[in-house]
Amino acid sequence: MSSDTATSSGRAPSVYVPSTEALATILAPGQRPPRPSPLAASLAFSWRALLKIKHVPEQLFDVTAFPIIMVLMFTYLFGGALADSPRDYLQFFLPGIMVTSVVMITMYTGVGLNTDIEKGVFDRFRTLPVWRPAALVGMIVGDVLRYILAAVVILTVGLVLGFRPDGGVLGVLAGIGLLVIFSFAFSWVWTFFGLVLRSEKSVMGVSMMVLFPLTFLSNVFVDPSTMPGWLQAFVKANPITHLVSSVRAAMGGTTDASSMTWMVVWSALFIVVFGTLTMYRYNRR
Repeated sequence: MSSDTATSSGRAPSVYVPSTEALATILAPGQRPPRPSPLAASLAFSWRALLKIKHVPEQLFDVTAFPIIMVLMFTYLFGGALADSPRDYLQFFLPGIMVTSVVMITMYTGVGLNTDIEKGVFDRFRTLPVWRPAALVGMIVGDVLRYILAAVVILTVGLVLGFRPDGGVLGVLAGIGLLVIFSFAFSWVWTFFGLVLRSEKSVMGVSMMVLFPLTFLSNVFVDPSTMPGWLQAFVKANPITHLVSSVRAAMGGTTDASSMTWMVVWSALFIVVFGTLTMYRYNRR
């Protein structure tokens, strides 16, 4: 029936009820929205990750306050002992602490995934008619913004304290780009742990056991040539060492071809190995 306009007597207008034929047309299979592409689905889940930050802004503490504390603490704690002054030490140290801070927050990808699994959110995602890995890929892509924000915060603090990259703007952008690429690849390690471990505390515990040796036993804080021979062997094979050398060279206006090659190799291995294991585990939960 068609809807009537309100009459002068105040009678409310009737509600339009579509006919059976109209409903059949509206709900016909050919009229249903098309299935989203893998890219569209992944971007939708990336937007979800950003909305979580909007509603819980405390999540940004690890990419704002934590990096600032790290830069200030280590610059003024080690600067006078390891270099002529904190400012001189900062020229060597800042690219390394940028890598350390960003790589350490990659573990929150696994923590967030484990939390969603425990709450049953991912069981709902898996029933949606979308590309199955979209939820995982979108979550990691959304976290890329956190990595960029942390790098920008550290760079800003460093510039205020006296850091002057010889590579200029392009060198800085190249260094941050290398860091983001590696961090994206490294995040797949934590998605796997987020799927196989039972609680977010377990994910954080295992992550710290892996991250602390990788970040501290590297060339972040000091030149490896000052270390004992047996430790130098580990440091030289450490993927974080290759990443720091690549970022440090880019910001310094040069290129470390060997370190950059190893960084790309490590990034590819993380994606191939842990990305495959993550998808295998995710599809069989």
